Amino acid sequence: MFPGDRDIDVTKNIKMIEWLKSELLTTIASLYHILARGLRDSHDALVDILANIILVTYLLGRRLGISFRLIDVRVHEKIRLGILENHQLEEWYGDLSHLKQYLDKDEN
Repeated sequence: MFPGDRDIDVTKNIKMIEWLKSELLTTIASLYHILARGLRDSHDALVDILANIILVTYLLGRRLGISFRLIDVRVHEKIRLGILENHQLEEWYGDLSHLKQYLDKDEN
């Protein structure tokens, strides 16, 4: 590795982090926009937007030095805690239990 190579890698990483942050904000803005318009005929667009938020979040974490696995572990911890504390989403709809069942199914 040449002396300047490390600087180039750091610069590229910073540029990618900034792009991912921008992409995340743009996608969240799209979510707000589509929800403000109404949900009629928006199912595919919503699925695409939500999938992009999840994808960009994982990639941003990786660029920041956080492993995909650690993000997954924290998600599982937050689900468990929400179930234990009977979060309103859990109390009213059972969403956290449903998500836990879905994620546990994928691990087996």
